[in-house]
This record gives sequence, structure tokens and C-alpha cells, in this order.
Amino acid sequence: MEEPKRKRGRKPKVPNAESMEFQFTNPGPSTATAAANDVVSASAAELTEGSPPLPRRGRGRPRKIVKHVEKSPERRSSRFVESSNGDAKHVVVPDAPPSWESVARLVPSMDAVVKVFCVHTEPNFSLPWQRKRQYSSSSSGFIIGGRRVLTNAHSVEHHTQVKLKKRGSDTKYLATVLAIGTECDIAMLTVSDDEFWEGVKPVEFGDLPALQDAVTVVGYPIGGDTISVTSGVVSRMEILSYVHGSTELLGLQIDAAINSGNSGGPAINDKGKCVGIAFQSLKHEDVENIGYVIPTPVIMHFIQDYEKNGAYTGFPILGVEWQKMENPDLRMLMGMKPDQKGVRIRRIEPTAPESHVLKPSDVILSFDGVNIANDGTVPFRHGERIGFSYLVSQKYTGDTAVVKVHRNSKILEFSIKLATHKRLIPAHIKGKPPSYYIIGGFVFTAVSVLYLRSEYGKDYEFDAPVKLLDKHLHSMAQSVDEQLVVVAQVLVADINIGYEEIVNTQVLSFNGKPVKNLKGLAAMVESCDDEFLKFELEYQQIVVLQTKTAKAATLDILTTHCIPSAMSDDLKT
Repeated sequence: MEEPKRKRGRKPKVPNAESMEFQFTNPGPSTATAAANDVVSASAAELTEGSPPLPRRGRGRPRKIVKHVEKSPERRSSRFVESSNGDAKHVVVPDAPPSWESVARLVPSMDAVVKVFCVHTEPNFSLPWQRKRQYSSSSSGFIIGGRRVLTNAHSVEHHTQVKLKKRGSDTKYLATVLAIGTECDIAMLTVSDDEFWEGVKPVEFGDLPALQDAVTVVGYPIGGDTISVTSGVVSRMEILSYVHGSTELLGLQIDAAINSGNSGGPAINDKGKCVGIAFQSLKHEDVENIGYVIPTPVIMHFIQDYEKNGAYTGFPILGVEWQKMENPDLRMLMGMKPDQKGVRIRRIEPTAPESHVLKPSDVILSFDGVNIANDGTVPFRHGERIGFSYLVSQKYTGDTAVVKVHRNSKILEFSIKLATHKRLIPAHIKGKPPSYYIIGGFVFTAVSVLYLRSEYGKDYEFDAPVKLLDKHLHSMAQSVDEQLVVVAQVLVADINIGYEEIVNTQVLSFNGKPVKNLKGLAAMVESCDDEFLKFELEYQQIVVLQTKTAKAATLDILTTHCIPSAMSDDLKT
């Protein structure tokens, strides 16, 4: 018979010390990964003790002991004992097998860290009647009390399915999203399967760390499938810009590596308690190892907000734009005394509750009894100061705060009800599909940051039209329901000849009536009985269509472009 062919590959080698240590314990499938991962945190003595000797011997035990190891999987040692008649005998005593539980106790918080698998289906803001192709992502999360799991909001944004996998497990459990905090970039999940919660100790939260305190970031970043641990120290603590939420909240800067996939993983102190959630890093050619962590005050605000209201309500703001009062001549003109400090109000949000009591050029002296410095900071901890917006962010939506102001050489106090921020161009639409309205081939939509990013990419702040950017950065909404409505594009048809090049241009009025929002525009067009539809746009442009012809042509245009409806569902109600 023909000799069986030898499989390709290298000749098997004698395993090294690391691989032999894992083979010796012979763990089951569910514990092999956990055992391997725990080795990283063990000392060198614990790694080498209890492992079978290598084929190449050095100093140490007698050769006789090695023979016993070769015959039996149990490790044995030799001792000399004295019998009753006084003779010394050489006996072999089996040692206990190594205990991986002792290693696991070194990092108890790791078992509560889970891997998050999410399938996303994002809306297509440029073509708002459809969605983009779905894609998958993986990130990190960790278990807290109350059968809940925390991760980042951007990890489960536009989710269609979320699954969790525990450390050392081969099972993925379906998860339900309880709340998503877009501003603070935190999401809360839960799992209905009781098996998921068995044998897991929730992570406990620690106090806000000090500078140079050691932190360990645990998660599942790119570069491998098993759990990863990176260590560093707290480098800085200040009000940070949260990229996902387009807000400014308290944040920690650390020098531990935070890579893609680390998002949502806990930052653990040397006592094994969570002091933050990894959520973003700074990537630039001039910097390295700069990662950012959501601290415990922000995390606890999110959790308590959910427990108090049954849903996430957001972080309130004061609703004013202010100016520093560091110049002595400016303070003198405002009539301030040498011992008075504060910041001057430049503008007030018309939709903010405080717009009824505060006025421009008021000087805010204190917030809830805490004096504000001329640079807008307040005492934070020993030797540290922080922006006074931190005091506002500690409040909840609907809470009241006492604001002391200086106005016309008088000191006034107001009790102000705090509310969330209403932007003219919102950063998020909170999971809802984008709104649109189509008439005569003209596609109208409301502008959001997500729309600008869809149209002009990540660098929309440089590539978008100047008029839109100016409104995005400086304009304030005059009412709660105000939107910036634009002609997104023109679906070419015979009726709109000559208008094809109009794109992303704001609609100011319709038939002489100002356009307040998209729903109002759709209602005015649908109920119009005039002979013409006249839209006044930015840059002094006008669009005129015959009413009957435009409404009749709309059905053919929808059929041509496979659009199911002339308006989104939220405009039909």
C-alpha cells in the first residue's frame, strides 16, 4: 500500500515553558481562556511553580523526581522521614495541583468585564427615506449592580442587535438597551437570561482619583480576542469635550493605551474599584498615549438619572454665553468692587428658563453659593480649579439653583430651574429616523450635525457652506420646535428645470410666511390652494412651481426613485 502522505508543516517542537504551564493544568474549554488570561497578572514564581520540568534540566531537584513527573500527571516531591525504629526512609509525597483561583483573586474585577457585539443600521441622512448597509462592531462593557451592564453610547448607536459575551465563556447572550446617554456617551444594557448573571460579582465604583493615581484599563481592543489590560496614571482632570455628545463634561486624561474596542471598558484603581469608563483617545502626530476616561461623578449622574426618572433625561446647562472679567478696566466699567469676581453674560438662550430673569451684561458672582472667579473657574480640590459648568452638570434636569448676579451696582439673587440644551442644529436625533418632505422633486430636510457629517464627511466644519456653519456655531433657537430647513437636493424632473443645482440651501419662507420647522412647511404646502408654490431661499433665491402640476409630478418622481412616501412618518401625524 501507498504510504500515507505526511502533512505539510514544521516538525513539532518541544513546547516552551509558557505553553507547558497551560497544558499541565488541562482546563476545560470554558476555563482555559480564563486560566490563560489570569497568568498575566500572576507573579513569576506562581507561573513557574507547579509546572512540569522542561526536557532540558538545570539546577534544582534530583533527577529521581523528574522520573515521577514523567510517569504521572501529578507533580511529586521527595522528603526524608524518620520511622518508629529510627531508620530514615526516602518517600514520595504528592503535592496539591496549582490553584488558579488564587490567581483570579488578584484581578476580581476582570470577570465582570464583557465583550459587546453590536449590529448597527444607521439612517442615511443624505437619502432619508432609506438606511445604510448594516455593519458590525465589538467593544467592551462591565457588569454593575441591579443586573445591568454599562458601555459607551457610541458602541450601541443605531443598534439592531446587541449581544454580550462574558470572559472565559463561549456563549453570546442577547441584550436589551435600557438607556442611551448621548451627551455623556454612556449606555445601559441588561440581559434577560439568568445564566448570564451566574457567578459574576458586579463592579464597585470608587472615588474620583487624584493626579498620578494608578489606573488599569480593561477591555477587548483590536489586536486579539481575549481580554486586554493596560496600565497608566491619571495625568489630568478637567472639563473635556465629549466628541460623541458634542458637550463638555468632567473627564480624566490617562496615559494608558486606549484603542479601538476598549470603548466601554472600566478603568480600575489599585483597590479593584471602577473609577471611570474608557471612551476616547487623542490621535495626533505630536502626541502619544493620551486616553480619556468618563469619571465616576458623570457615571453616577447617568445611573441616578435613569433610576429617578425611568429614562435618561440629560445633563442640564445654564443656557448663557459668558465673557471673562479679568481686565480691571472692564470690571471698573461694570461697577464691580475690588473684592467682587465673576463672569459677564454675553447672550442668553431664548429657550432657556433663565432667559426670563437674567439679562445680558449681568455679572454672575456665584452659583449655588460657590463663588466664581474672573476666569470662570471655581475651587475643585486641593490645589485645583475647574470651570463652573461642572457645578451645573452635577444638577439634574428640573432642579433649581440659586444664582447671584451683579446688575447696575446691585446684588440680585434668582432661583432658576435648570433644563437641557436646545440647539438650532442638534448633535443627535436620539435614534429617530431623519425627517424629510418631497414636493415637485425638491427634497426638504432639517439640518443636524449627523446630516452635515453625511454630506461633507468628518471635516464638515471646513467643507460645509459658510452660512450653515455660522448658524451651527453661533445661532440660537428662538423656540423649542424651531428647525433649520434646507433644500437637500433636487430630484431632476421636467417640472424643476433650472433648479437642479440648488443644494443644501436654507428655506426662509413659503408664500410670504416664515418657515419655522419642517412639519410646518409640509403642512403649509399640503394645504396650499394658491396657483403657485413660492419658496424664498438663502442668498435671495426664489423657487416657483405651479401647485397642481407640482403635486401631480411628485407621484411620478417618487416612483422613479423608488421612494415609498413623499414625507417621513413623523410629519404625517
